[in-house]
Amino acid sequence: MVMEGEKLWTPRQEFADRSNIARYQRWLKAERGIDSADYHALWRWSVKDTAGFWASIWDYFEVQSDTPYRSVLQRPADGGMMGTQWFPGSRVNYAEHLLRQEAEGGERPVFHHLSETRALATMSWRELGRQVRILATRLRAMGLQPGDRVVSYMPNVPETAIAMMATAAIGCIWSSAAPEFGVKTVIERFSQIEPKLLFAADGYRFGGKDFRREEEVRRIAGSLPSLQKIVWLPYLDPQGAPPAMPDLVSWNALMDHPEVPREGFQFTRVEHDHPLWVVFSSGTTGLPKAIVHSHVGVLLEHYKLLSFHLNLGPQSVMFFYSTTGWMMWNLVIASLLTGSAAVLYDGNPAYPSPDFLWKLAADTRATSFGASPTFVQMMEKAGLKPGEQYDLSALEGIVVAGAPSTPETFAWFYKAVKQDLWVTSQSGGTEICSGFVGATPTLPVHAGEIQTRMLGMDVHAWTDDGKELVDEVGELIVTQPFPSMPIHFWNDTGGKRYRESYFEVFPGVWRHGDFIKINHRGGCYIYGRSDSTLNRFGVRIGTAEIYRAVEQVEEVADSLIVCVELPGGNFFMPLYLRLKPGATLDDALRKKINARLRDDCSPRHVPDRIYGVEAIPYTLTGKKMEVPVRKLLMGWPLEKAASRDAMMNPESIDWFVKFAQESTDYDWRGTAAAAKA
Repeated sequence: MVMEGEKLWTPRQEFADRSNIARYQRWLKAERGIDSADYHALWRWSVKDTAGFWASIWDYFEVQSDTPYRSVLQRPADGGMMGTQWFPGSRVNYAEHLLRQEAEGGERPVFHHLSETRALATMSWRELGRQVRILATRLRAMGLQPGDRVVSYMPNVPETAIAMMATAAIGCIWSSAAPEFGVKTVIERFSQIEPKLLFAADGYRFGGKDFRREEEVRRIAGSLPSLQKIVWLPYLDPQGAPPAMPDLVSWNALMDHPEVPREGFQFTRVEHDHPLWVVFSSGTTGLPKAIVHSHVGVLLEHYKLLSFHLNLGPQSVMFFYSTTGWMMWNLVIASLLTGSAAVLYDGNPAYPSPDFLWKLAADTRATSFGASPTFVQMMEKAGLKPGEQYDLSALEGIVVAGAPSTPETFAWFYKAVKQDLWVTSQSGGTEICSGFVGATPTLPVHAGEIQTRMLGMDVHAWTDDGKELVDEVGELIVTQPFPSMPIHFWNDTGGKRYRESYFEVFPGVWRHGDFIKINHRGGCYIYGRSDSTLNRFGVRIGTAEIYRAVEQVEEVADSLIVCVELPGGNFFMPLYLRLKPGATLDDALRKKINARLRDDCSPRHVPDRIYGVEAIPYTLTGKKMEVPVRKLLMGWPLEKAASRDAMMNPESIDWFVKFAQESTDYDWRGTAAAAKA
């Protein structure tokens, strides 16, 4: 049995010395006179001298700007984090930097791509640049201007990456939803930002089954009055005729235009606060938050993250299983900043066999492999040993993300894959499109432990009254601004929702909503969400999305849902219902509710169990008490989980107290012990 914190791996000296971060440290010493004895000294400097650190990132990666920046950062008048401007005066383009390696990359693969409808193939740097320039030129010809919104309802295929890069290249604002999202979920997101153009695919294949999306696209388009054009990708049926929809053009027709020479193409370099994309939160307290990031902020953060914390470079091949509705897809595409190739896969990760992704990793010579703790548990239960079955000699690092990792998760890689392996865990969020805590190739790996706080991220564990904790669990907070903070939320007048989301609990300090423990050596442990956002199998789900679907079922009067992280990377997501008089919670109603959630939202929104209750607990201000119920299920005593005095209907909590004590449908004990440590 592996113990938490047990040392599992120490980097070879040669591996550490040739790492990107070691090279950066040597550059800092030569160019800036900053001599950091080890990573921890480097981190302390990066958060103490915020301006000096981020200026060094700008210079080290030779960011291209039309004009020089006036200052590295400009804080608001109140001196807080919210509203900080980064590199004001600069004019950059994110897509231009993604394609900087095109000339040098030439015919070298930039994408290895595979799906359940397409065989494994590659796309070269030269071909990617050619297609991005053609598409960007056609978008300009359609009249799209910088600041216009372009959205996508497409799978994880090269065309989606090309569409994103072409959109950013001309200064338009990108947003993406995965094709498995239900119509309502997509409309709730895209209607907020009023897009002019929609990229849409005819469907997708998952687990050998086709899911056509013509009707869904028709309904989405009909609910977006701002939409002027649809670009149609015949993906499931390449020879199929486009549907009869107004203002629709096929992808193939759009791309059937002369090549645009690299020397003659102009990227639209935009101001420091110009939006790059809109990514959406999970919608816990209403409509999903439309989170806006800037070109310059994401560019600086991604250079740092991918180079220093994932150790990617021109010889790397990055693979992380993701859909286009998750920020990890953005990060996979961002790997191009380092000259790395990326692996794109659309389909079921365990189809036609549980070891399928390992075969893909071997076939593409992946150097970095992304996995979730749930995926690892599935591998272990299947008795798989990928290291014996496949040639994984190119593999250097593992990125475990999407949920808290256990010591057993780490140990499995060393037993079943290979012994000389940099196994890392990362944690961040859609809000920052990056990580707060993660890895560095110069530190050892300890079982279940995230190696360190990332450079430039002044992360701490705090008590509820703002005292710092070491070797104890507290709230994850960040005390210094960083470039990939949202520049704002879309349509958030006065920044009210932004402030409430991250700066209300500790004024002027970012509170992320995760439980974290930072030990005496700087290692980090994430213990799940401290707020009510559901985190299931690495995908954050909003409770409001589920309520909007469930409470339209005729028999349902009210509902409450929570998600509890369990030991071994598992989750328990129960749904509690108050039914209307005369209704009965039988199998037929359960099936009806699950079908509604699957169709309106996605399969991930379907709960593990459905229970009937007499009443749903509410606060005095009318908010459903999701966090207190979740804490009860994690083993917290009532007096620490909730205050009856703050409840609209105090007696309603008694059922949940009894349920948490007596239910055998889940085992929370490992998580409860961690949460209350």
